[in-house]
Amino acid sequence: MKTFCGRANPTTGALDWVEESEEYDYHQEIARSCYADMLHDKDRNEKYYQGIRAAVSRVKARGERVVVLDIGTGTGLLSMMAVTAGADYCYAIEVFKPMATAATCIVERNGFSDKIKVINKHSTEVTVGPDGDMQERANILVTELFDTELIGEGALPSYEHAHMHLVQADCEAVPHRATVYAQLVESDMLWKWSQLQPIEVDGNKLLPPPAVVKCAGAPSVCDIQLSQVPPESFTPLGPICTMFRVDFSKQVSSAAQSYTAQFKAQTSGRAQVVLSWWDIDMDPDGSIVCTMTPKVPLIRTLNENKLSLWRDHWMQSVYFLPAEKNVSEGEELNLIGSHDDYSLWYGLTHSVQNDVKVATFRPCCTCQAHLVWTRPRFGELNDEQRTESYVNALRSILKPDSVCLSVSDGSLLPIFAHLLGSKKVFSLESSGMAKQKTFKLLNGCVYLVYLYIYSDLIFFTLQISVLMGEPYFSTSLLPWHSLFFWYCRTAVAQLLHPSATILPRAATLYIVAVEFRDLWRIRAPCGTCEGFDVSPMDEMIQRSLDYRESLEAEPHPLWEYPCHALTKPRPVLTFDFTQCVPEQPVNSDGTVPITGGRCHGVALWMEYQLTEDITVSMGLTKPVSEEGACEWNPHRKQGVFFFRSARETSGDGREDLSYNLTFEPHTGDIKMDFSITEP
Repeated sequence: MKTFCGRANPTTGALDWVEESEEYDYHQEIARSCYADMLHDKDRNEKYYQGIRAAVSRVKARGERVVVLDIGTGTGLLSMMAVTAGADYCYAIEVFKPMATAATCIVERNGFSDKIKVINKHSTEVTVGPDGDMQERANILVTELFDTELIGEGALPSYEHAHMHLVQADCEAVPHRATVYAQLVESDMLWKWSQLQPIEVDGNKLLPPPAVVKCAGAPSVCDIQLSQVPPESFTPLGPICTMFRVDFSKQVSSAAQSYTAQFKAQTSGRAQVVLSWWDIDMDPDGSIVCTMTPKVPLIRTLNENKLSLWRDHWMQSVYFLPAEKNVSEGEELNLIGSHDDYSLWYGLTHSVQNDVKVATFRPCCTCQAHLVWTRPRFGELNDEQRTESYVNALRSILKPDSVCLSVSDGSLLPIFAHLLGSKKVFSLESSGMAKQKTFKLLNGCVYLVYLYIYSDLIFFTLQISVLMGEPYFSTSLLPWHSLFFWYCRTAVAQLLHPSATILPRAATLYIVAVEFRDLWRIRAPCGTCEGFDVSPMDEMIQRSLDYRESLEAEPHPLWEYPCHALTKPRPVLTFDFTQCVPEQPVNSDGTVPITGGRCHGVALWMEYQLTEDITVSMGLTKPVSEEGACEWNPHRKQGVFFFRSARETSGDGREDLSYNLTFEPHTGDIKMDFSITEP
């Protein structure tokens, strides 16, 4: 059986639907998953083990036979913990077939097949009875159904069904409860991810359309490594609030609910953002706690030692208020947290309300701008330094008779070009919504022509004197996918004036070998976890990593994942946009000295040469320090090529990073190979 899968095509700037074998989709799911990250999360594993031991002891103390239901078993780790702790039998539910197969293999390898039954079903399809999947209801419910938002993976409906149909009324639950916390803050940095800010160009102030300003924004949560956000970039306006708790040992409801936290504003400011995270208590006494509290100096809890360890499978959440509100120190405020069965959202009121009605629907985008631009894209468009670079570059090349064609998605370059005095400005856009949003920025006072498809260019009679792009395309995943701009430049070659200026004039792909502080965990084999052999999962992930493009680099926002450079940044491929895309592949190979450390892989990014003197980087924003510290562009994802296993390097000059990269013009992709070699 075949399946259609979307894949970014750098030569067309579109998502191609490619026919693949039925194994393709789940190979990608496994290869890009964070199963290894969860198993490397020692704090999580230890806390679950402690909670399971305590729950088994409590049931045994009541003289009962211990029957465990493990929903979302994954590798079967928690079920094996339960049996080792003394459980009589475990039903391990796993809906993802490849994972259920791996769990069965792991359970067998560890000698628990007689006490653990792996059931490849969704928990809501599991039956109980003499002929059912389970012979009897369980008296211990063990789950790991949580995401960064706590309930985003359907935890509430799953618990609700389990209590009604799969477990006893007085069951123990591990974890026993969850607590959701929130804090109201002012943060220009974070707010710029949600709202377009005014932009000034040569005395002209561009104001965002009222529809954008009044829009509630994108409804989805923004999950980030909050500990990597500079603490000086936000100001707490209120205390950390306990928003609500869920007791998993009792009947759980997935119905929409709202909760209110009342407090006095600690300082005056603009209420813009709500930071949120959660704890899970593994036992009723709350003595075994696994927390997502970020390691940020401005975050203060009653227990200063209760701070989260690094995790990528669970992070922290940022929620943007529908509109910013001015608050005054000492003012009484209500922070309202609401949820349905899968998502959370927040609101703020000034007056005390004893009866808060449930919000039937979570806020959603009404202006369409949040459907066109992602949150990193909002941040990029609001980056004043970046805007200055593009405006200065345009100012240096534009003339009163310039005819400009812009090729980028949702770009403001056409507006800048007009305000700088161009005769005519055209924009090739892939989205009609993008056209509407950028046009409204001008309050309807500027005449711009938007072209949607290349066929429009057939009727194009003017010669283009300036072809410009950022480049940015919504379908681009990896840095070199933005080379679509080069293919566009080639497609319109006949429309270019002989002396036409191309901006950017070139792009260069850079590489640097890195040692990650934490991100390596998502790819590192686990072997054993809490004394259990989980190597069949390592083997399953490796098979998926070997499957076609899973061998390639992955996109990651490296500003969230600190790393240490082990080589100097090295330019490896340059793409000359003043010339058309070549017919033949372009190859680059060589070596670069590597310093001592633990090399996990190679980071890759693009730098664009706008003019002779102006360059913008989509990767490193500052030179690498003497100690190897890296600062990364927060608006674009960089590529990461992971080595299959980390390589210890001595730094004594006997080892190099060896590279071989080939740009394939017919696919627009880059094939790469890296290794650590001795000269």
